[in-house]
Amino acid sequence: MAAEETSRKKSRLFQANAPVFFGSAALILVALVFAASDPDDAATIFASIQSWIVHEMGWFYVASVATFLVFAVGVAASSMGAIRLGPDDSVPDFSTGSWFAMLFSAGMGIGIMFYGVAEPVLHFAHPPRGEGGTVEAARNAMQLAFFHWGLHAWAIYAVVGMALAYFSFRHGLPLTVRSALYPLIGDRIHGWMGHIVDIFAVFGTMFGVATSLGLGVMQVNAGLNYLFGIDMSVGVQLTLIAGITLLATGSVASGINAGIRRLSELNLVLALSLMLFVLVVGPTVFLLQAAMQNTGGYLSELIGKTFTLYAYQPNDWIGSWTLFYWGWWISWSPFVGMFIARISRGRTIRQFVIGVLLVPSGFTFLWFTVFGNTALAMQLDGTAQMVEAVQADVAVALFQFLGHLPFAGISMIVATLLVVTFFVTSSDSGSLVIDIITSGGNPEPPVWQRIFWALMEGVVAAVLLLAGGLAALQTGAIASALPLAAILLVVCYGLFTALRQETRRQQSLQFGIPVVASHPPLAWKRRLGTLLHQPTRERALVFMRDIVTPALNDVAAEIRGRGLDADVSVSPDEVRLTVGHGASDDFLYGVALRSVPVPSFAVTALEGEREGPDHTWRAEAALREGGQRYDIMGYTREQVIADLLGQYERHMHYLNL
Repeated sequence: MAAEETSRKKSRLFQANAPVFFGSAALILVALVFAASDPDDAATIFASIQSWIVHEMGWFYVASVATFLVFAVGVAASSMGAIRLGPDDSVPDFSTGSWFAMLFSAGMGIGIMFYGVAEPVLHFAHPPRGEGGTVEAARNAMQLAFFHWGLHAWAIYAVVGMALAYFSFRHGLPLTVRSALYPLIGDRIHGWMGHIVDIFAVFGTMFGVATSLGLGVMQVNAGLNYLFGIDMSVGVQLTLIAGITLLATGSVASGINAGIRRLSELNLVLALSLMLFVLVVGPTVFLLQAAMQNTGGYLSELIGKTFTLYAYQPNDWIGSWTLFYWGWWISWSPFVGMFIARISRGRTIRQFVIGVLLVPSGFTFLWFTVFGNTALAMQLDGTAQMVEAVQADVAVALFQFLGHLPFAGISMIVATLLVVTFFVTSSDSGSLVIDIITSGGNPEPPVWQRIFWALMEGVVAAVLLLAGGLAALQTGAIASALPLAAILLVVCYGLFTALRQETRRQQSLQFGIPVVASHPPLAWKRRLGTLLHQPTRERALVFMRDIVTPALNDVAAEIRGRGLDADVSVSPDEVRLTVGHGASDDFLYGVALRSVPVPSFAVTALEGEREGPDHTWRAEAALREGGQRYDIMGYTREQVIADLLGQYERHMHYLNL
């Protein structure tokens, strides 16, 4: 007994997929030892790796990201967009406001704080083509910023999040990247092939998140230097990493609802407040005009910019900017994709893609317009030398910018606080996602494992800063994304295969032989009585016990007699029949009790046990896709069997397709 109790305690304390947990930790440790043992040599090697990827594999990144955008939009626009990320009768777990706040905070909050002012100014000073410092350069600078932070970035996240949510919430597979390959390799996702996919996902996520944390801590240091004169140094930045990582550790230990959701909502409020402040005190009318023109210019040149590699005018600009961003977003995709999958259960694919692509992109476009265009206006009219300030130190750019606006002290404090909260939400969200992957998809892994990965993120960010600062962070993001990009292309194919099968199944349900045609004539007076006299729970339980269960058992016995596997599972509130046709093609028919409000037209009083004075009970049919929202309460045993056989006939129609 003592040995069994000890074993149970160990299992509660360590709930990880050991090959993925230890394999990921070992791979990350090797990379850290390499970077920390000789920072100068590591910086040289990082530069060589980045140069090789830019010159030899740049085309692959560009083609991959273009594929992700086309795929996401195409799936949402097709009939596949109506498929729900969860059972057919599921509803979203979070309100739209909370969903958007968590999407935004997890996706790129630190990044827009770091680059919101700096990137447009740098593109203005040193454009990839043409002369810098002109009005035309300013216009192109905003389009480039929109291009790097717009639909392409969120399309990458949408592909991963869609695949994970679909396979996990609709098909009951683990919430890990390997599950997206199920249509291609089947049960082998649970073996070494799945382990390798998840290890690369953890590795990419770790370095992608560490890149953001490194950028964030550089900017926090810049803000403290500008406000309080604290030195700009690696030592201070390491101290900040340690302190803010501890805050993130506390947040991740409290879970999504208590910590991450509330911090995300705080982030959104602070970001909106800061953006509206700059909009009001800055050139308001010009910014509103620029927002329209920037968006139009971005959309009109979307296709051309998507496939631009400057093949006829080779330069290093694309490696430092576009390919860095594509690598950064791809390396973040397991993290952000799994996180938005985790919070998107119950939405349709179309709702999911529209929300993930348009809402955060729209906010980001506004942010870059308000901050970037205001900075460019200051530069062009001579109010401030923003080019000089940004070139001196990118991390200080935001604070230099705010210093030329009214109430600078207050706005800088808000900006610093915003960077810190974005830092915390990025770290705790990343830690939670990595822990879910390494625990085999367990959505609630032990707290100590979350803490371990939160601390590991801080260590990786610190080592990358020591090994070369911003250049090392960029290389880490680009290099870790290379294997992930290949995996995500395979994920697209696997998801498309599964969605095509799902669409055929739904078409068979819609256009197959009508279920009603198989019914014997209903005892219509009895049925009418059931509709008007709202059933109590006692009456519903009797119906399940005396009608539904025997009907499903009769059908199961007949199916087994014909050589197929059939199993009936019974609980007080649900009865299910499963017929085996192969793991992905099993037929499931169930009847589940559901408590619903009494319709306003109900004229008879409820009696007996009930959920409050205004609730009644329905016996709803359910298939493997979820509840079908029609009530069979009052059917005879023969009518239940007829309904079941009608659905089974439709399933066979799907298999024939």
